[in-house]
Amino acid sequence: MPISDLIDRTILEILPLDEAAMTAARARQDQLTKPQGSLGRLEDLSIQLAGIFGEATPAIRRKTVIVAAGDHGVVVEGISAYPQDVTPAMVMNFLGGGAAISVLAKHAGAEIIVLDAGVAADLPSHPHLRSVKIGRGTANIAVGPAMTREQAIQCLEIGIETAREQIEGGTDLLACGDMGIGNTTPSSAITSVITGAGTDVTTGRGTGLDDAGLAHKASVVQRAIDVNRPDPKDGLDVLMKVGGFEIGVLAGVFLGAAAGHRPVVVDGFISGAAALIAYSIAPIAGHRFIASHQSVEPGHRLALSSMGLNPLLDLNMRLGEGTGAALAMHLVEAAAKCLSDMATFAEAGVSEKSEGDDQEAAS
Repeated sequence: MPISDLIDRTILEILPLDEAAMTAARARQDQLTKPQGSLGRLEDLSIQLAGIFGEATPAIRRKTVIVAAGDHGVVVEGISAYPQDVTPAMVMNFLGGGAAISVLAKHAGAEIIVLDAGVAADLPSHPHLRSVKIGRGTANIAVGPAMTREQAIQCLEIGIETAREQIEGGTDLLACGDMGIGNTTPSSAITSVITGAGTDVTTGRGTGLDDAGLAHKASVVQRAIDVNRPDPKDGLDVLMKVGGFEIGVLAGVFLGAAAGHRPVVVDGFISGAAALIAYSIAPIAGHRFIASHQSVEPGHRLALSSMGLNPLLDLNMRLGEGTGAALAMHLVEAAAKCLSDMATFAEAGVSEKSEGDDQEAAS
């Protein structure tokens, strides 16, 4: 079923990975001055990057972290340990350079773009803040849909346009981060619906709920699914009924990055839920997703595995904001640089392993 001209066109632009570029990258890896396979997953990642870019030796020159922020009506159900006014306060902290993502993105040499997708407050203008507000927070998913179909489409289109703009401006590597008090609740619902896992499995402690709070939160997630009955095979329907404005915008970024032949790094649970939405709309887009880390949130592992993604890091993180993705950017860039900058045996004048070496080792 058609969604919108922009979204439909974007889906058509998402192509399989470039096999010729991957073959060339694999051949070069096998000639670099190291035992074959000795760089492990960095080698696999470099070959994936070649397929994404359509180039045998892709280069990453500019990196951008896109952080989308939005509020959630479901907070009235008491599912968060923090009040909703933390969302705008943290957005201002991002812009002031005081947040974890501010520090880690700077350390990674990445720019940050903050999108106000649906904060339930008026934010002052700032050079690094873009107001794309779809609404002042979503509706309460425990009693009805999070948003209208038109708003869900708007979310995706904003994300697509943002990714395209960044790629056209020279960004070679994107990452998706989030901010929104209460957003692990819709993420749990999205993950449960699309993966088929129970809400008791997909629901975690979020910002630090105790056991009673966790049980209540899981019951709210289940109620949201029961009330809205989202179609697990229709990502737009899932977004509309149990999603969030910032989640929808990030899903659009994932689609736009995939259509623009650029890698996009998945952060934690909320970013993973957004990736799931994009994946359910266009499964082939998943070949351009790179999982940064394994979040402590239990649903994150399910989301990643359902997309066939294997995280690069496991640091017991559960902050969000794009922090894990910013850390993984170092590894993605390192993989590309090893492929392009290392010398081959022929270039370095180093002798390759002979067949006799294998025979001696086996004897």
